[in-house]
Amino acid sequence: MSTGGAESAAAEAMASEAYLAGDAVREARELVAELCRHFYLQGWVTGTGGSITVKANDPDVPLAQQLIVMSPSGVQKERMVAEDMYVMSAEGKVISAPVAKPWPHKHPKCSDCAPLFMKSYLMRGAGAVIHSHGMETCIATMINPGAKEFRMTHMEMIKGIKGHGYTDELVIPIIENTPYEYELTDSLAEAIAAYPKATAVLVRNHGIYVWGDSWINAKTQMYQLGIDWTTPEHGPINSAKRLRSVASPGVPNGCHTAKSSKHCVVLDIEGTTTPISFVTDVMFPYARDNVRKHLTSTYESEETKEDIKLLRIQIEEDLRTGVVGAAPVAPDYAGKEEVISSLVANVEAMIKADRKITSLKQLQGHIWRTGFERKELQGVVFEDVPEALKNWQSQGMKVYIYSSGSREAQRLLFGHTSYGDLRQFLCGFFDTTTGNKREARSYFEISQSLGVDNPSQILFITDVLQEAVAAKSAGFEVIISIRPGNAPLPANHGFRTISSFSEI
Repeated sequence: MSTGGAESAAAEAMASEAYLAGDAVREARELVAELCRHFYLQGWVTGTGGSITVKANDPDVPLAQQLIVMSPSGVQKERMVAEDMYVMSAEGKVISAPVAKPWPHKHPKCSDCAPLFMKSYLMRGAGAVIHSHGMETCIATMINPGAKEFRMTHMEMIKGIKGHGYTDELVIPIIENTPYEYELTDSLAEAIAAYPKATAVLVRNHGIYVWGDSWINAKTQMYQLGIDWTTPEHGPINSAKRLRSVASPGVPNGCHTAKSSKHCVVLDIEGTTTPISFVTDVMFPYARDNVRKHLTSTYESEETKEDIKLLRIQIEEDLRTGVVGAAPVAPDYAGKEEVISSLVANVEAMIKADRKITSLKQLQGHIWRTGFERKELQGVVFEDVPEALKNWQSQGMKVYIYSSGSREAQRLLFGHTSYGDLRQFLCGFFDTTTGNKREARSYFEISQSLGVDNPSQILFITDVLQEAVAAKSAGFEVIISIRPGNAPLPANHGFRTISSFSEI
């Protein structure tokens, strides 16, 4: 191999290692664990049955080359943690496996669904694949034991399935079950090839494989196909209501003991649960004041190398488009101090402009994580928030967060408050990877993810009028939060307002 070729291969290897150790893979691991717990509570996966896999989304890596995070076999879904996950190459080779746990845990084993998942990735360019053993899917294949397809039309819910409208006919191929999961691989591939419009394949008396370009899309397909034990009447399938009480360690009680589980509350953070001043006067300054210290002390870590890589890409784009405050970053050969100084100048300008960009949010999250771990930071919420969260939980309401801050930053804030760890009352976190908070489509995506029958069953509380308008356009019930330090609202805005959650 030539010197140039060797250097190129070494650079690719280093990039791959950074990707594996970076935020994209870590967040994908956490996401799959969270989805496993959530799907268990929904009845979509049971015990060790079913599986979930997602691509580790890195904007610098083409989808076809992105790493794959996959839930393991033999681990109780409600007890899944990020460390249980397998990481695989885009071709399906295991490159990171979980460490064995003591008895009574089983030895780590990759999902038996892996070869079937790979067919969806390779043949459909999927970004996520879900395998469910939901009872409704089995019933759908039993309606006509000899049928090779499940067909449905003139059902409102199929509008949420890619490429389908109300008057279209949804066709899902059905393949026959086999004694072992891997034996389904060829028949699944044949069904995928034969039904190019399908986003799912049913397995008779077994379950379903569903895919999408993202986990949100795949999950939406699951719900629109009627795979939800809490709403068993799905068009032609009218199964008996199943009453279930689930207790799972480490999962918020309010997320599965709901008396009215189809009603949810989605909360903004700044100006809604938390004073704007805490973010502007505490969080942002902490990140700004500790940028140099953080970069200096962690400069050689893979995580910080990844942060610097993202910052360089963003700054290059800013320079091309003439963003105010953008300045060239010193090349690596200029030395560590020169590189850090130029990065600090750019980051300070980004923070001052309150830019909602991934490179900044990722770095801020890492700096804040250190601050919370060292107890130099403590999350602040309004005094009425903890009691409201407890009350909503006791009433069977599921509570979620939707903020422009990263999901990691959201967890840090609610996990380290003066009232203790409030994450026990929260069922999930959404950030701008779901979409812009001022666009109605983002709230539609959230409503599909939460699995409500109607968006009006979701209450959204925010301090920003544009967000309120977008959420209302998506069908949400909306309340605007009036808190000290919030921006004034125009007259005749048309929304109900509150100054405390106790008014709800």
